[in-house]
Amino acid sequence: MLQFEVSASVRRNFGKGAARGLRRDGKTPAVLYGPKTEPISLVIDTKDMTKVLLTIQRRNAVLSLDIEGGSGKRHVVVQELQSDPINDTLIHADFYEISLDAPMVLEVPLQYKGKARGVEMGGDFVISRHSITLKGKVLDIPDSVEVDVSELDPGAALTCGQLPIPAKVSLVGDAEAVCASVTAVGG
Repeated sequence: MLQFEVSASVRRNFGKGAARGLRRDGKTPAVLYGPKTEPISLVIDTKDMTKVLLTIQRRNAVLSLDIEGGSGKRHVVVQELQSDPINDTLIHADFYEISLDAPMVLEVPLQYKGKARGVEMGGDFVISRHSITLKGKVLDIPDSVEVDVSELDPGAALTCGQLPIPAKVSLVGDAEAVCASVTAVGG
């Protein structure tokens, strides 16, 4: 699981005018909430957060949110982002506080590697799933699951249950669901 640190401070001014002023100064309003957390209005540096978001690129990541003013570090995930539709700048962020010890359910992308043996024999490689759902402690869940497809023969299929999933993590859903397959030659 990817991990990053982000600095924040507690937001004291509210309203549209205050939010516009923050954005003009290169800051972004944000909110931190969670099941055991009262919502906290925050201010983050837009440039720093944009760098983190570009590194994450829609993958699962845990952010250590360091809040000025004695609140200390909080472990969060990005729940929602709002961006300006014209210049694509960040205008608001929602963070959801998580526990590193409690199990979570996350969608994890599949990365197919190699060339299937059945494709070399004239079959077509068909991807049925681009991601799977895994459950476990957030730091035990991988960024992605790499799948070697080089052993797939014509007419063979790779199911979710055959994927190389880490020991401390479990698959959520049907283990017999097909992730990828090679069509039979001539069919």
